[in-house]
Amino acid sequence: MTAPTPPRVLAVTGGASGIGLATATHWLAQDPAARVVLLDLRPDTLDEAVGRLGDRARGVATDVTDRASVDAAFASIAETESALHGLVNCAGNFSPATTTELEDEDWGRLIDIHLGGTLRASRAAHDLLAATRGAIVNLASVAAVLGMPRRASYNSAKHGIVGLTKSLAVEWAAHGIRVNAVGPGYVLTPSTAMLKERGELDTAPLEQRIPVRRLAGAEEIAKPIAWLLGPDASYVTGHTLMVDGGMTVAGEWYPDER
Repeated sequence: MTAPTPPRVLAVTGGASGIGLATATHWLAQDPAARVVLLDLRPDTLDEAVGRLGDRARGVATDVTDRASVDAAFASIAETESALHGLVNCAGNFSPATTTELEDEDWGRLIDIHLGGTLRASRAAHDLLAATRGAIVNLASVAAVLGMPRRASYNSAKHGIVGLTKSLAVEWAAHGIRVNAVGPGYVLTPSTAMLKERGELDTAPLEQRIPVRRLAGAEEIAKPIAWLLGPDASYVTGHTLMVDGGMTVAGEWYPDER
């Protein structure tokens, strides 16, 4: 009798909402045996997300700025799921500010969440992914290839994620681990809604700036992520796939914000 194929397991940092949750949802929909582990800082949002996904999902409260917290989360995966096939580094935040008024603490925290968190989670997942010849997808952004006003820390972090992705891809190819990134444009997520509510984001001119004339749905980012994690992308590593409706190939940023 042939032994059953073990379930494919995905870990998602920042997985309780937005692109992270959409990616987890799509991962489970692709394979009825698959499992997902959501790593997120907010226990209440995490519990709600796990409840929505069902019994093939598990949540682990994780602070990506704390190495001990991250290492403990992946130790939990090793103990409970016994395997890991993919990691999506999606944890992030926003803190728009003019650069002359940007505080050192705000700069450091954003860099530590986005770039430091990506490093910590990737490092902690390494041995598990090497055992399955798994893959990592990091969340970059259109801000990884273009300059954005009032977002110096975010811009710098996302450029750094592209560099980190390339370095890990080269270093870990010999370990059987592929490492790629996606660069979303503006996406209809809870974070986008928060910026709109605070008056920090006007989507109307953005839609005119994007060739396809709309923002993305979170699932439109989740599907390319899943492709990069899967066997159809077996010869793709060190690449940043822009998923931006053509935004990064179309003209200028916002002249009224300069």
